[in-house]
Amino acid sequence: MLRSSGSSGVTAIVLAGSRPGPDPLLDGSGVTTKALLPVANKPMLAHVLDALVGHPAIARIVVLAQDVEGLIGDPGLAAYRNNPAIRFAQSGNGISASVIAVLDDVAPPPVLLTTADNVLLTGAMIDAFVAGAQGSDIAVGMVERAILLAGYPSSRRTWLKFRSGWWSGANLFWIGSDKARPLLDRWQAVEQDRKKGMKIVGAFGPLLLIGALLRVLTIHQAVARLGRRFGLTARVVVMPQAEACIDVDKPDDLIQAEAILKARG
Repeated sequence: MLRSSGSSGVTAIVLAGSRPGPDPLLDGSGVTTKALLPVANKPMLAHVLDALVGHPAIARIVVLAQDVEGLIGDPGLAAYRNNPAIRFAQSGNGISASVIAVLDDVAPPPVLLTTADNVLLTGAMIDAFVAGAQGSDIAVGMVERAILLAGYPSSRRTWLKFRSGWWSGANLFWIGSDKARPLLDRWQAVEQDRKKGMKIVGAFGPLLLIGALLRVLTIHQAVARLGRRFGLTARVVVMPQAEACIDVDKPDDLIQAEAILKARG
């Protein structure tokens, strides 16, 4: 059993579902869902769980997926099958609705949200993100382009361009209080466009979009302004690790992630 919703500690939610349509990463892989794609000889989800399980900040873990039975039955995830701190839960219609269901049924905030393809996640990244997010109602981890390119100059990411910086998401999100619920509701409208940075920005208000397009706002100012619009404290957590924004979305990402994992030994 997981701890009751009244217990302290951070709940980590891992999004381990599949997007609609074909995924070129799965061609010839022998698996039918992305979370089970082998990365450095084990399912990508296992790498994320390795980083979360036993971390002192994490009290419980909820893995959200459409194919729960497929995940539970995979030999590569056998070590997590009977772990009392982990629940494999059926995802609903959309990320936001599924996350809200976890907040209602499993544990209230604070919640750390990440994805199964965040295979380079480490304890140090969790430390940095949780420390930076403390005290906010909602926060997002980001990596500035100079940090990424200093370590991996050939890496290609999706960038949000603001004054004094280009930024890429670290697949780390923080829900610090119930005040974040209106933002989760709004997120449902842009879930399918999460790789289209300015479309996402525009969905949260025309002034925010104009400020970003004209680059008169820093990303910190833009996110803080977004929070004020919804009556909450919103924050960007600047991640010091370049690897924090390298997830496995494309075949090239898989090659790079496996090389980094091999270098880690």
